Amino acid sequence: MAKGKILKNKKFWLYTSFVYLLIAIFFIFLFGNVISSKLDANGQLITKISVPKYPPLDKSDYDQRLNLLAHLSATSTYLSATSSTSTKKLLWPVKTVYPKDGAILPFNRIVAYYGNFLSTGMGVLGQYPEDEMLAKLDAEVKKWTLADPQTPVIPALDYIVITAQGRKGDDGKYRLRMPDTEIDKVINMAKKINGLVILDIQIGQSTIQEELPLLEKYLKMPQVHVALDPEFSMKYGRLPGVYVGTYDAVEINYVIDYLAKIVDDNNLPPKILVIHRYTQNMLTNYKLIKTVPEVQIIMDMDGWGPKSGKLATYQNYIYKEPVQFTGFKLFYKNDVAKPSTGMMTPEEILKLTPSPIYIQYQ
Repeated sequence: MAKGKILKNKKFWLYTSFVYLLIAIFFIFLFGNVISSKLDANGQLITKISVPKYPPLDKSDYDQRLNLLAHLSATSTYLSATSSTSTKKLLWPVKTVYPKDGAILPFNRIVAYYGNFLSTGMGVLGQYPEDEMLAKLDAEVKKWTLADPQTPVIPALDYIVITAQGRKGDDGKYRLRMPDTEIDKVINMAKKINGLVILDIQIGQSTIQEELPLLEKYLKMPQVHVALDPEFSMKYGRLPGVYVGTYDAVEINYVIDYLAKIVDDNNLPPKILVIHRYTQNMLTNYKLIKTVPEVQIIMDMDGWGPKSGKLATYQNYIYKEPVQFTGFKLFYKNDVAKPSTGMMTPEEILKLTPSPIYIQYQ
């Protein structure tokens, strides 16, 4: 009789354990965890539970935010030339692949300070002591938060990590690479404000294929992203500062592929790639630029001067040649020089189609 009770108790606990296991599996799947199984060398089943590192993409919210940036209703559908509701193709929003989980855009707006610590003439980063500079950046972040409360603002430091030079240097490439100590400095500075780091590259007469891999250890960090400056990508032996340089889609796609591999290999959220532009020839064959889930591309209007000129530049080289997202650059000095009547405000910039999701101050 006692033996029978023991057997019943064993069955009860086996049954109860099985039920609890089912419940655990249910909740694991409910909250987005992943269970994978495989056999070990002895044929025993090994079960591994992995927890997603980043929140899953909300595609509905993504689409709605793209529509609002394009000043369409949140529920608008993407229109095409063959759509029954329109005979004209809309340039914006751009219909591309959905990003991987953890994407920053378009769920947030980035407000960045630009420059190099070793130069007072290249932007805000080198013009003020650290605490004063970060306080000024925080003030701009608050302005943008007030102007568009529906879009959280992330601060960023856009650091020119490779600078074009007027002198050819020892290897004749007309560029200067910043030492790791300077890059580490901006990494640590950004941590203080929970901000992003954007490594800005001016290749001079070098190539992006030569320069980008040198930054790989930093690009493996989830908060570190890339900016390319075609103005200082010199072809045909031309000198930086004398001519305006250029990038082709082939070079841009190399960077996209490189970043995508880093994202996949290191289980990172999508990288952001900023491309500065203010002339037609600074970027050739834009239609051939690929879009992938691992990289979010921003075409950044880099022109300075009176409001009318900046608006024309945005219209001609950003709006008319859509890639994915847009940015807008503001110059504390050059934008207010006469005949300008003042720097554009967040409210004025938000009226642009599409509304820029990346704002940079120099």
